[in-house]
Amino acid sequence: MNLQNYVGLVNPFFAAALVFWIIFWKALALWRASKYGQRYWFIAILILNSLTLGIVEIIYLFYFAKERLTLKDLKNTNFLP
Repeated sequence: MNLQNYVGLVNPFFAAALVFWIIFWKALALWRASKYGQRYWFIAILILNSLTLGIVEIIYLFYFAKERLTLKDLKNTNFLP
């Protein structure tokens, strides 16, 4: 089996939503890492492939960031530092 057999099975709306999801979390994590001077996290997030579907970025934001992101911040749209 090759990749051409699976290309038609991917829903373009799902693919676009997935790309938006990955870009949102990666941008937010990079922004916060640079804002708080966490150089090594910035480099790690920048280099890591997007195949993690934003999971590494979410873990960084909620557990390893200097100023952790909370669900309350997300609800209040107060997630940018």
